[in-house]
Amino acid sequence: MKLEVLNIQGEKTGRSVELPESVFGIEPNEHAVYLAVKLYLANQRQGTHKAKERNEIAGSSRKLHRQKGTGGSRKGDIKNPIFRGGGRIFGPRPRNYGFKLNKKVKRLARQSALSVKANAGQILVVEDFSFESPKTRKFLEILQNLGVSDKKTVFVTTDYEKEVLYSSRNVANAQVTRAGDLHTYQVLNSSAIVLSEGSIRKIVETFA
Repeated sequence: MKLEVLNIQGEKTGRSVELPESVFGIEPNEHAVYLAVKLYLANQRQGTHKAKERNEIAGSSRKLHRQKGTGGSRKGDIKNPIFRGGGRIFGPRPRNYGFKLNKKVKRLARQSALSVKANAGQILVVEDFSFESPKTRKFLEILQNLGVSDKKTVFVTTDYEKEVLYSSRNVANAQVTRAGDLHTYQVLNSSAIVLSEGSIRKIVETFA
């Protein structure tokens, strides 16, 4: 698949780049995408939930009354879970919700997500650019020029571009990421993906 290379003014440069079929043109694997998205969302969970169980409640351990002969039910101490203020039975404990996913499955998921976006015409290629200093206004102008100011957009740069990254931090519907850090959820959760010209080679090296 060939795409026109645009400049930051949104104008065609007269050049085009080839998006390799091995990354941007495969048959999407829905299950691999599902697993990658599930893993990402699971890793976002803090897992710090905690409820006190019976042995952690402050209170007397004296048995409330004798076992038999009272006509009442059998009870232990006041920390019994059946009482208000007692411990919780099988309450949540801190845990890690993450799970292992093979590298090949992660790679297949990224390829599938990028292929879906390429097939939908939601990928733009812009020539490499940088800012001398962080300027949110300049970044907003680029979004406007490219026609993606009203879309949830992911800018993919070749390497860590601090000035470009800082310029995007106050823009609610846009984010900047390195090519090597691009993940499946990020791709699928966007309406437009803007690739810098140099990032394509990095994406192919990482995900092909």
